[in-house]
Amino acid sequence: MEVTLHRLKLLRELRRRGTVRAVAEALHYSTSTVSQQLSLLEREAGADLFARHGRRIMLTEAGELLADHADEILDAVDSAGTAIESLRDGSGATLHAGVWASVATGLLPTGLSLLAERSPGIVVHSVELMPEAGSDAVRDGSLDVAFVIDYSNYAMPSSPTLTRRLVAVEQMYVAARTDALGPGPVELASIASDPWILSDARSHFGRAVRIACRNAGFEPEVRHVVGEQPTAMALAAAGLGVTLVSDLAARTAPPGVELTPLATTFERNLSLTYRIRDENRWPVRRFVDAVVDAARAAGLRTPDATLQTTQPET
Repeated sequence: MEVTLHRLKLLRELRRRGTVRAVAEALHYSTSTVSQQLSLLEREAGADLFARHGRRIMLTEAGELLADHADEILDAVDSAGTAIESLRDGSGATLHAGVWASVATGLLPTGLSLLAERSPGIVVHSVELMPEAGSDAVRDGSLDVAFVIDYSNYAMPSSPTLTRRLVAVEQMYVAARTDALGPGPVELASIASDPWILSDARSHFGRAVRIACRNAGFEPEVRHVVGEQPTAMALAAAGLGVTLVSDLAARTAPPGVELTPLATTFERNLSLTYRIRDENRWPVRRFVDAVVDAARAAGLRTPDATLQTTQPET
């Protein structure tokens, strides 16, 4: 039997995610491409690997058996690549990193400059994606490392195969039109009656802010739903409502907006996540160290700790 590594990866993701559509979205393919590749894998295996149950595709006994071996084969290939990479210490490696807007503007340039000075042989390719998608992309091998966030009242699901390095603890600020709030830290309850500018409730940030507001005794009236904090601050500067922003986003505040520290305890941990088996990969270690140093240079709170995430994803 001759099968390709690429198709084995699709099989592994199908068992993990349950639908062809979910696999396609996670790996950035069309559903038809994934379906075609799985059909070719079934032909290569010479056995029935799949059985449909409604919209889900279940693995047959042969499919489960091949998926078990796929895990072993793909892990062995990754280990071999890491071993070869270790022989080139300092002389060439490529990393794929997941970022989002405020990280890309506030930390990545300095981090990559420091990395280039210390380890010029490491080439980093970055891709912008939602914070919620970073862990999945690292776990499935699409990325080597990704920035993730946990709010003090709402943590991201964890994975037994991933670990995190805490990069910084960010304070949150209320963003409003200049002179709209007055001096001093702001309690969430004091802006309960204001219109809000906030991301969708399905986003990690949107959920965390709504939880914080409910804990303060109110449900925010979200008048403008936006995905990016710079956009939210622009609307706040125009007097269209209030929003919350983090330390990194605060650096891009436009004219006309005033940022007041939030008195309510509501912070977020900014971390880098990567596979546990990659903890000793020298390019990963050096990239992470450079980013932590970049956060420190930016004046962020940078507790230097490694957080092991051992709870299963939910």
